[in-house]
Amino acid sequence: MKKILIRLFLVAILAAGGWYAYKFFGTMQARQQQVATTRVRQGDVVVRTFARGELRAVRSVTLNAPNLFGTVQVTKLAPLGALAREKDLVVEFDDSELLSRLEEKQLELDQIDEQIKKARADLAIRNNQDQVELLRTRYSVRRAELEVKRNELLSAIDAKRNLLNQEESRRRLKQLESDIKSRLEQAEAELAVLQERRNKSVLELNRERQRLMQVKLLSPITGLVAVRQNRASGFFVPGMTIPDVREGDQVQPGMPVVDVLDLSELEVISRVGELDRANLKEGQEVNLALDAIPNISLKGAIKSMSGTASANIFSSDPAKKFDVIFSVDMKQLLKALGADQAQIDKIMATAEANRKKPVAMSSFSMGGGGGMGGGGMMGGGGGMGGPGGGGAAMAGMGGGGQGGPGGAGGAGGAGGGGPRQFGFGGPGGGGAGGAGGAGGAMSSLTDEQRTKMREIFRKLSSGGKSPAEMDEKERAEFQKKVQAELKKAGINLPPGAAAMMGGGRRGGGQGGPGGPGGFGGGGGIPGGFTARDMENAKLPPPPEEDSQLDVLLRPGMLADVEIIVDKVSNAVHIPTQAVFERDNKPFVYLRVGQKWQEQPITIARRTESTVIIGSGVKPNDLVAMADPNARPGDKKKAEPKGGAMGAMPGGGPK
Repeated sequence: MKKILIRLFLVAILAAGGWYAYKFFGTMQARQQQVATTRVRQGDVVVRTFARGELRAVRSVTLNAPNLFGTVQVTKLAPLGALAREKDLVVEFDDSELLSRLEEKQLELDQIDEQIKKARADLAIRNNQDQVELLRTRYSVRRAELEVKRNELLSAIDAKRNLLNQEESRRRLKQLESDIKSRLEQAEAELAVLQERRNKSVLELNRERQRLMQVKLLSPITGLVAVRQNRASGFFVPGMTIPDVREGDQVQPGMPVVDVLDLSELEVISRVGELDRANLKEGQEVNLALDAIPNISLKGAIKSMSGTASANIFSSDPAKKFDVIFSVDMKQLLKALGADQAQIDKIMATAEANRKKPVAMSSFSMGGGGGMGGGGMMGGGGGMGGPGGGGAAMAGMGGGGQGGPGGAGGAGGAGGGGPRQFGFGGPGGGGAGGAGGAGGAMSSLTDEQRTKMREIFRKLSSGGKSPAEMDEKERAEFQKKVQAELKKAGINLPPGAAAMMGGGRRGGGQGGPGGPGGFGGGGGIPGGFTARDMENAKLPPPPEEDSQLDVLLRPGMLADVEIIVDKVSNAVHIPTQAVFERDNKPFVYLRVGQKWQEQPITIARRTESTVIIGSGVKPNDLVAMADPNARPGDKKKAEPKGGAMGAMPGGGPK
């Protein structure tokens, strides 16, 4: 009996020990379940938005490879990172094929000129022979008429013979006159064919000369030279390293070769989320902090914002965001970099000069790649110019080629339908700074004034060279004569219209080449550069040999942006992670005694980091930043949804 009691006592002790061990381990697990908490605060809330962006140039010019109708090979290239001043040589292409074709076209033109001279000489000789033969025939007719007058004294047979001779002589005279007229028309037709061949050769020669002007690409603004990658092969694989364009490389026509970046005025581009986008507006002040200049805050403002969100597929963030551009206070930035007042004034002057120039410069292709419009005798519409400048259309006086959209603002195409027929440039290109051609001015003239202008042009050009065959000095003198005659006739063109005749330079571009003898074009240089500019252009010095005063910062540098959206006074607020949702109703986990309870709240305002509470909690209340009731074994579908930042709803691992 005693042994049984001892055994029962031992079993009771073991059972009590097991129960206490079970309870101990249960409470131990509860202690390990830690929950992050925070207090409900009350005070002034400054609504801020933070973004990360990079510097970029406000203005840039892309120089594209021209269409030389042959091999486009780079022979000279500005060094990467060099500071190109205005009118500095940036890229030069091989012109050996162009010079060869130019010589062939010139030789062909000379041959046609000799053929025209020979045809005119043959025509003159033939005309003299025809005149002698015509005179002899007329003498024969006169002799036959005199013989007929003697018929009263002759026999009937002799009288009849004289009448027949007279009739035969007159018939031969009539036939000879008809033959002379036919031969003259045939000779003039042959001359006209040769003249048209010559006109075609002149036009092709002007095209080759125009292409020769494209072998040198000059910088239209002062800026940093950024060489593009050579993508001429068109074959790419992931991880492939594409080299930059170098001297000796062959490139495709129209391919971007070099970018000229204006670093005298910079901006910051960044991306913000949809919640922050609703709180931003243009003109809002921001604080900028560049990684390259630590501990210095710069002033800026929101310059523009995109209206639609987009996702960057190459980044790790799949969310769609809005692009925002921030302006930078350049004077403050330059002062922070250690520039003195004289240097700041110089850079600001460069920015002002570049601001007045067009920035949408593209490839220079014969006056901007204008199409060949339907030419005519002093009339007819011009062809539509291609992108990049004024059209090189053969148009009549009625209106020149329309400048292409987004080009260098070149003058409208000039030209004429035939020899000594004159046209005027059409309206200027769509690019900023484009110069309106004289075609727009012509629309304000009456039909009588246009007729007078045609007569003046025919009078001044008769017996001499056509304007397309004149050099620059002769064309200038011809223009002065035309302007003087127009003034005498009481025809007043608007200011600048006369300057557009002959490919005048206003704005960003120059008129394309005119037709044969066209009054305009005549070898205009794209981009508004003169022949002297092209001849004197030199490559900029390498970065190590230049002071690089204007290149104090480089595009691509990173910057932090702090945007102060609003300031809410005496607001009750908690972190965004402390707000949860269930059935689209927000609530918080409020500490009441030793337990957590779900407390519904109303949200007055929300940002990506802070939530301003309208009602539901009081200041100094303790709320959880994670679900305190979550357990490792709970099902995921039972968890409430976190706040805007997507915080974890549970307190332990899942």
